[in-house]
Amino acid sequence: MGGLAVTDYKQTINLPQTDFPMKADLAAREPALVERWQREDTYGRLRQIARGRPRFVLHDGPPYANGTIHIGHALNKILKDIIVKARTLDGFDAPYIPGWDCHGLPIELAVEKKHGRPGQKLDVNAFRAACRAFAAEQIELQRSDFKRLGVLGDWERPYRTMDFAYEAQQMRAFGRIVANGHLYKGAKPVHWCLDCRSALAEAEVEYEDKVSPAVDVAFVVADSADFAIRTGIAGIGAASAPAVVIWTTTPWTLPANEAVAVGPALDYALVRLPAAANGQSAGGTEGATGDGARPLVLAADLLPQIAVRYGHDPAALEVLGRFPGSAIEGLLLHHPFLDKRVPVILGEHVTLDAGTGAVHTAPAHGQEDFAVGQRYGLPVKNPVGGDGRFIEGTPLVAGMKIDEGGESLIGTMRERGVLVKHAPYRHSYPHCWRHKTPVIFRATPQWFISMDQKGLRARTLADIRKVEWTPAWGEQRITGMIENRPDWCISRQRTWGVPIPLFVHKVTGELHPDTLALIERAADRVEQGGIEAWFALEPAELLGDAAADYDKVTDVMDVWADSGLSFECVGAQRPEIAAPVDLYLEGSDQHRGWFHSSLLMSEELDARAPYKGVLTHGFTVDDKGRKMSKSLGNVIAPQKVMQSLGADVLRLWVAATDYANEMSVSDEILKRMSDSYRRMRNTVRFLLGNLAGIDPATDAVPVGEMVALDR
Repeated sequence: MGGLAVTDYKQTINLPQTDFPMKADLAAREPALVERWQREDTYGRLRQIARGRPRFVLHDGPPYANGTIHIGHALNKILKDIIVKARTLDGFDAPYIPGWDCHGLPIELAVEKKHGRPGQKLDVNAFRAACRAFAAEQIELQRSDFKRLGVLGDWERPYRTMDFAYEAQQMRAFGRIVANGHLYKGAKPVHWCLDCRSALAEAEVEYEDKVSPAVDVAFVVADSADFAIRTGIAGIGAASAPAVVIWTTTPWTLPANEAVAVGPALDYALVRLPAAANGQSAGGTEGATGDGARPLVLAADLLPQIAVRYGHDPAALEVLGRFPGSAIEGLLLHHPFLDKRVPVILGEHVTLDAGTGAVHTAPAHGQEDFAVGQRYGLPVKNPVGGDGRFIEGTPLVAGMKIDEGGESLIGTMRERGVLVKHAPYRHSYPHCWRHKTPVIFRATPQWFISMDQKGLRARTLADIRKVEWTPAWGEQRITGMIENRPDWCISRQRTWGVPIPLFVHKVTGELHPDTLALIERAADRVEQGGIEAWFALEPAELLGDAAADYDKVTDVMDVWADSGLSFECVGAQRPEIAAPVDLYLEGSDQHRGWFHSSLLMSEELDARAPYKGVLTHGFTVDDKGRKMSKSLGNVIAPQKVMQSLGADVLRLWVAATDYANEMSVSDEILKRMSDSYRRMRNTVRFLLGNLAGIDPATDAVPVGEMVALDR
């Protein structure tokens, strides 16, 4: 036996053969692959190959150039990349030009942390330069991570809203908006952040619970006889003049009160509260009703709730008479602490959801108050400065912060016997989305885009129906937002932003008659020197001798105008992605953000939507459905995943998860996804191994000769 040759049976078996490695080693291999794509200009070669094909454009919503990317960024960019590559494989020319949003408050705040506000350590020009440099640094950090995710795009020629050409085109687009009659200036109440010291857009406001000092305040009728005639309620003496009771959670706005609104079709009752044994009003009231002699005007349908809130048995209230709200329109009331009288007005916004059925009306501090005040010609007097303090000359509270002033006024009203009730009240209240602090409504001179004076709202609502919304509920969501939104306050009192390039007459307040030509000339300068060129401009350089009669506007545009005009500003430079594009894709919060601002801007410029389709994805949560939070320790950093499991595992997670809803991700979920990836890879390796030695040119079987299963 020792002399016999040993047969190598391994060579007699047809085993799978392939160079495709079993171990993916993604974290090590992927960076080299990305580098090769860059070196060989894979994106550029794809564009050359696709030239002449039907076009498919997914326009990139620009992420903000502030901070490293998080898992939400990764989800968004991977979804876009999957769609763009799929459409390319479908035979389309599908360019992808990434972008960044570069102006605005977050960058200003980041620079302020290091250098202070403009004028402290840096002058305003150096401050803008620092903002520009900071944004550029953040873009480089984010761009590196996006490329590492395997996203193909024109990374060497992205669009940046701070590029000189972009800034100039944005100003030119603004000129067209002015020419189309959408812009006006007005002193209207807007959301105002005391930390930002600037107006906020609707999309920059989020609602959180807040505990406010709720007060019921008596506005005593100035003429009891007039009240008796209007209501038909007899037996009211001057010594016990009735009072209309309002309820508000913002007592600091009472210095700006100009009226009390009631519902024209609501029923009101004149009631007397029961008196206590000591001669004072019983229960939880503050003594505003004296010995119970002063009757109060309250909404009839709210009497049971009000009685309980005041500490009374509803059955103990003495109802002296009833009347409709319309009966007391024009009735004069004494202001609770100022020496003036204010009228009763009618407002459809008055409801029975809470309060007393009578609404304290301060046109300077509320949108509905302002609207009803315009109908009645009420003055718009704002006693609050941009720093949240009452301005000099404000009676009783001059120089105080609004909360401090509100508490002081509560004490004053208690002393004067007009405070009916005071209690803490928890409710949903608007907050600044950056500082997470409560905002106020404050009337200031601002520039607005009108929703109605040129039919913008109606046209936008009609065009929404022409867009394909995925999921379908997106159409209803943005429709409701457009239907109910106020005019767009487009001006901001900040430093780092695209200017509103206008000159306003010092006496008449009118725009310069050559405004459109002046905007074009200003844009030409900005195209050469950036927004800094506008702020350095002396009016005489453009206006000549007329400069003495005009003020140069120093406000900047709302940053949502920057990104909202990306279809125009990028399309002007890169006609291959000119609007209307095929698809916008972002998170579901962008119905009130980028989808919204882009839609309005496009309607203002071109009377059409900038997109044919809109796709939204849900937000990332952990495996228990909780939001990502450092305090919970459930944050998944895409950088960490790419360094351990590899970007392809993240991409597989995105592809395998229902993007229409919240998308769960955790270390355990990604580990399971890595196992799935390994099984898929081994399957592919087995299939490739079985194809060893096969030449499709000579060995492929025509489809017609295949068995049914293979076909």
